[in-house]
Formats: sequence, C-alpha cells, structure tokens
Amino acid sequence: MAGVPANLEDMLKDAHLPALLTAMVHITGDTGWLRPEWAPTYNPMDRADLGIPEERQAEARKAVAEAIRTHLGGKPLQMANPDTATLRRQMDFVAGAPIPEQYVDFLVDELTLDGRSTKDPQFEQPQLKAAARKLNVLVIGAGMSGLLAGIRLSQAGVPFQIVDKNADVGGTWFENTYPGCRVDNSNHMYSYSFEPNHLWPQHFSPQPVLLEYFRGIAAKYDLRKHIRFETLVESLAWDDGRAVWRATLNGKDGRTEIVEANAVITAVGQLNRPRMPDIPGLGSFEGPAFHSAEWRHDVDLKGKRVGVIGTGASAYQFVPEIAPEVASLTVFQRTPPWGLPVPHYHDDVPDNMKWVLEHVPYFDKWYRFYLFWMTTEGFLPMVKSDPAWTGPATAVGPENAMLREMATLSLQAQIADRPDLADKVIPQYPIGGKRAVLDNGVWIAALKRDNVSLVTDKVTEITAKGVRTADGVEHEFDVLIYGTGFQASNFLSFLKVKGRGGRDLHETWGGDAKAYLGMTVPGFPNFFITYGPNTNIVVNGSIIFFSECSVRYIVGCLKLLAESGARALEPKKAVHDDFNRRVDEANAGWAWGSPHVSSWYKNSFGRVSQNWPFGLIDYWRATLAPNPDDFVLEKTPEPVA
Repeated sequence: MAGVPANLEDMLKDAHLPALLTAMVHITGDTGWLRPEWAPTYNPMDRADLGIPEERQAEARKAVAEAIRTHLGGKPLQMANPDTATLRRQMDFVAGAPIPEQYVDFLVDELTLDGRSTKDPQFEQPQLKAAARKLNVLVIGAGMSGLLAGIRLSQAGVPFQIVDKNADVGGTWFENTYPGCRVDNSNHMYSYSFEPNHLWPQHFSPQPVLLEYFRGIAAKYDLRKHIRFETLVESLAWDDGRAVWRATLNGKDGRTEIVEANAVITAVGQLNRPRMPDIPGLGSFEGPAFHSAEWRHDVDLKGKRVGVIGTGASAYQFVPEIAPEVASLTVFQRTPPWGLPVPHYHDDVPDNMKWVLEHVPYFDKWYRFYLFWMTTEGFLPMVKSDPAWTGPATAVGPENAMLREMATLSLQAQIADRPDLADKVIPQYPIGGKRAVLDNGVWIAALKRDNVSLVTDKVTEITAKGVRTADGVEHEFDVLIYGTGFQASNFLSFLKVKGRGGRDLHETWGGDAKAYLGMTVPGFPNFFITYGPNTNIVVNGSIIFFSECSVRYIVGCLKLLAESGARALEPKKAVHDDFNRRVDEANAGWAWGSPHVSSWYKNSFGRVSQNWPFGLIDYWRATLAPNPDDFVLEKTPEPVA
C-alpha cells in the first residue's frame, strides 16, 4: 500500500488522539469512534495529559491505524459533512465536555469543515461587483493584518494598494530579529484560518519561520504587485467635497507623492514603536546601546559585559539566548513577569505529527479546533476580578488565586536550589495584571547561571560607563540592551490624520485613543483601524483571529457603501461613546484593570486602552457584519440642475 508507513500505529502516538478519533467519523461514517471511554479529560496546566488510560489509548490507536490504512488504500470519505447532531457530538468529544449552545455557530464557523466561512467576502451580485470595482482602498502596512486585508479585498474585487515602510512583508516578524524571537501562541492557531501550515517545524515558531510563512502568503495571493515597499505614509487628509482621502507618501528616494483613496485601512499593529525608558542620562552610555526591537547584529556579544534593562516578553526570550556567550550579564528588573508553564515551548513538532496533519483528512481541522476551543476562553475565568474577594491583593479572586498558586509552584520547583531568587522572580501582583509569558524553564535557568545577575534595585541613571542603581552602585558594561517594550498606547503616533472639517485625529483622542469596535472613529469617514484600541487579548486566543474578524467587518463596511450607494460612512458618536463606556466598565472587572497594577495595557490616563474585556465569541458576533443603524451614511450630492 503505497504511502502508508509500516509503523503507522507508532506514528500516531505523536498525534492528538481526540482529534484523530473525531476525524475517523468523517473517514468511516461511523460515530462509534466517539466512545465515552476514549473521551479526554484535560489538565489545564498540562495539555499533553489527555486523561485517557494508556491501555485505552493503545486500543484506540490500533483501530485508527486500520481505518487510515483502509482509507489511504482507496476507500473514499464516508461523511464529509456530518449532520448537526453528529457535529455537536464531535465538538463535545474533542473539547472533553459539552460545549455551551451559544458557542456552537461561532465554533462551526471557525472549524470551516466545508471550506467556507463568514470571513469570506460576499460580493457575488453583478451590481455589487460593479460598485466594488469603483472603490479604491489604501492599506497601510504589509504585516499580518495588511496582507490579510489585501487577500480579502482581492477576493471581493475591490482595487487596493498596500504601502509599507519596510523592504519586505511580515511587519513585526520582519522588524524583530533579536535572538530567541518567537511567537507565544501555538502556530497551528497563529496562522490564517484558511491557510494552515502542516509543516510548522515547532509548536511555537521562531521569527525566521514566521517571516517565511507570510512571504509565502504574499506570493500565493500575488500581493507584491499591490505593495509599495520602503514608503512611508506621512499624512492623511479627508477631502469633504470629493469624499476621498488624500495620502502623502514619502518614498525611498525621498520624493513625496499624493495618492487618493475612497477608504483607508491602517494595519500597523500596536507593538511596533520601541519605548525607551525615562531614565536620566539616557544616551550617555559610550558603548553600543540599542533596543531589542532594533537589534544590532553588528555588535558581537561574545565575551562582553552586557547589561539588560527590562524583563518583559522580549527580554524573556533573548536573555536565555545570549547568556551562554557573554562574559557577564546583568539584568535590571522593575517587576518580574508571570510565567505560564508550557513545557513544549521550544519543542519541535514531531515528523510523525506532520505526516498525520498532511495525510489524515480532517485531522488538521479538529486539532486546530481543539487548540482554539481550549484558548477561546482559556484562562479567562481565572483572571476575572471577584467583587466579593477579601483575600490578599496578590490575587483578584479565588480562581485567580488558584492560578497564581499553580504558577508559583512551577517557579518554586525551578528555584528549589536557589531560594535567594524567590523574592525576585515570584511576582506580587495578580496574574493577568500584566502580560504573562510562556515558561519552559529557560528563563530561570539563565538567571541561575554563574555569569548572570538579577538586579532589582531601581535604575537611577545611565552613565558613560553603564548603569547606576539606587544603592549608589555603578555597574559597568561593554554593551547595553533595552528590553523596555513598545509605545503600545500611542496608536498611529507616526501618522497625521485630518478628518472631516480638518479635524485632527490625535487632538480628538487627546492621548486616550478610542474607536468603535476598535476600528472606526466619528468624524473620520471611511477610515478603518485593525488591531486598534481595545482589541488586544491577554490570555485567550490568537490575534490573527481578531484580525480576521476585523477585516471581515471592514470589508463588510465597504460592501455597505457599495450596496447603499453612499460615498462615506462613519460611526455615530452616541454608538461610539456607548461602546467605549461598556468597554471601560468591563475592563475594570479583570486583573489587568485592577487599580493596583500598572502595565502597558494602560495609557497615561490609567485607562486600559489595549484590551478587549469580553469573550472571543463577543467580538466574533459584533463583527459579523456592520449594522447600518450604527453609522452615518453620506450619500453623493444630487447634481445641481
């Protein structure tokens, strides 16, 4: 039997068994694969533990192997599209528990068994197609969201061009090249829902692999012909009389150019402008000094005395990478990060698993469904504030305290031989209050090295020779690296935007960016933001999911323009204001909204301007299609007789 490995049963040990068994329903047409004794009972802190006895697993894999051999030997699929009752059973089986009814349509849409989704543009009618061809859209940014916008606009038949300041696609995965840079969301979810990759080399891929994925996407959808690289959009101005945006572009040759578009989509992300700390003497260090997002590969760290300021997500990744090669490494920490135990964070995806993903029909969809459901709400209930909580301020509720205890036990096990580190690495703020990182032990292992020091005294000054701390000690270095994050709350800070009547976007925001559904702003017609205010996620889901929902909604707005014959739309101020009021009220009920916690989730006013405070399902529902009643639609003026 060509193409079927002789050791198939052994190969299946690396595949997610509940997803395999569910795929067998499609292959054989038999729902008997969904046996109660084969159903998983997941451990939320150990995704490798299926809760199925080993003998049962062996029994199931033997049966699966035989069914796969039969199918690959020439027997066709028996149940490509199961009925609703069967599909519900399959979903419950993979999830390990009954899925609440309100999630079913949302999850079926994400599963896309028939290859179709609500995220696919619906521009089939001839009149609509003709109206779409008359539109012209400017997309700013060729990263994950910009490429996605290009794909969907192309599918809808809407003319567009993409402008990017970089020399290639990829956005954050083009710009961030520091050692150890990788995604912190499982790659089988951190990829477009309609473009799975069965050959991801690792569960959480490093930057070069992610960049190649997005380069491949740009090539497959022939997007490069629409992209102007090394071009900066300096300003946007709305022409009230003609209802178009006039964009001033600055090309790589230094020349400026004005282009016009009916609509603008910004796809520039939140985490792309490095934030330098407000420390006296900044810039006075005489040696090489750089931010991790602008890594200097021309600076050889081997044998050097290196100082690192900051212990956020980037430092958490690059410190373990550089620690073995430097002479000494001193890490200056203001507050420690919470690490969520993910033992396989650096692990390769086994070749056996890749084979199953590629060759067993529907396995890839059900495996992704498993990952998606487990993180749809994820740890969300465990970072919810309980108004009745009277426990210590290190937690915001009983479930949060339980999650804290589990994460603390993991950290304590890693420092059992170094109790002196306990006060330095175990946070005293509620888990979820700041961005958590994925912990597989390499961070603590790096801090325990003989050539690494963790300093928690406040940095008071940058000197010519290094860093001075509050205890008066001057730490001397050869190289200084800032791992101090990004200007997350300064949305679109690089871009001058003048809306209706010359209204300035940043003056309108006054440093406190707000948008309806994170995408549209009153007074700025046909102006759409992806990954805008309050669309960040903390412990649940993938940001690609949010981008797919946002782009679906934005394309829906363009469809509304085409269908209605309007030339402009903008959200009603009352709708915008009511939405943001509800967002603020809801954000106060989470760990990250606690008044006792400061983080980049909050802007200079102390308002949580980053995070979405509801479930993924709520954003999915809210972005299915724009409600015309939410908008002011401007019709084309009648010609004067």
